[in-house]
Amino acid sequence: MMEKSNTVTFSLEGEPEVQLLGTYTRYSSWTARVVTVLEYFRIPYRANYVQLADVKQHSKSGFVPILIPLSWSPSLEINDSLSICEFLAESYPTLGLWPQDRELRALARSAVAEMHSGFGEIRNTYHTNFVAKYEGNVPVSEKGKKEIERMLALWDQARNATIARSQALGEKDEGYLFGKFGIADAFFWPVLWRFRTYNLPLTTASPGALAWMKTMWSDPTLLKLSKDYFSQAENPKTAIAHYDDIFKGNPGIQYGRFEEDWKFEY
Repeated sequence: MMEKSNTVTFSLEGEPEVQLLGTYTRYSSWTARVVTVLEYFRIPYRANYVQLADVKQHSKSGFVPILIPLSWSPSLEINDSLSICEFLAESYPTLGLWPQDRELRALARSAVAEMHSGFGEIRNTYHTNFVAKYEGNVPVSEKGKKEIERMLALWDQARNATIARSQALGEKDEGYLFGKFGIADAFFWPVLWRFRTYNLPLTTASPGALAWMKTMWSDPTLLKLSKDYFSQAENPKTAIAHYDDIFKGNPGIQYGRFEEDWKFEY
């Protein structure tokens, strides 16, 4: 039996239109991306979270997240966070999961594709763990430094392009990567956890990139999701031991936990 999650969901009328199978979002950037999109755009859904070791018992492909479109084809399983988000964007075209403007949409897709297939050093070294806090001499390799610099530059380029394009179109820029909140922001949301969790350097971050980070950390929907991550941490069943205290034994690094009322300052 799959365990039904206690994830934060909006009170929406009607039956769930999609079902999501994933691992607990406080650790899983892949599942968290999809949940963030579902929550932000108020798409009625039902979520079931399983422990990482049990995924193959419930997923035909052996991967998560899995999305099942209950209202269209309940036997279909769509895996991979990017393909799921593309399916949702196609299924709900009026919600604006991608930017309406063709130029910004192309840039947003490019940024998401780079996140989805790149930044291997950051992803493999600094595992997503929303509530965890590392202090001290957290090691950053030369490759890691280059990826961090590229990440910060990507955010800066996105904001600069969006500001310029919004002005040219006479449209409002809401401060997210490509104007309004979209799939790109959802994909980079777990990356912000990594910067916070491991205190990764922001020395090359531009004012535009920092302002976007502030916008994300202050967003009401993301704050609701953050509360859910902390709630999950109170349940021992959600724990993944090898993602906790990954520098154990290193006297120069202290491991702890963030408080729920933490705020991003820059």
